[in-house]
Amino acid sequence: MIELYEQLKKLVAEVEDDVRKAAGGNKAAGTRVRKSMQDIKNAAQALRVAVLENRDQGEGQA
Repeated sequence: MIELYEQLKKLVAEVEDDVRKAAGGNKAAGTRVRKSMQDIKNAAQALRVAVLENRDQGEGQA
């Protein structure tokens, strides 16, 4: 789970420059941002699933 979180943080950090460029009107950077946001969305979903699985595994141990 920690690995998934670290991957998510890395993806967000990597897109920062392109977000700034896209905000300045760079259309190519905007395209890269949209692709990166899809990757971030998928990474966030994977982390969410891992958290739910971890929670569900713990319920039977109480």
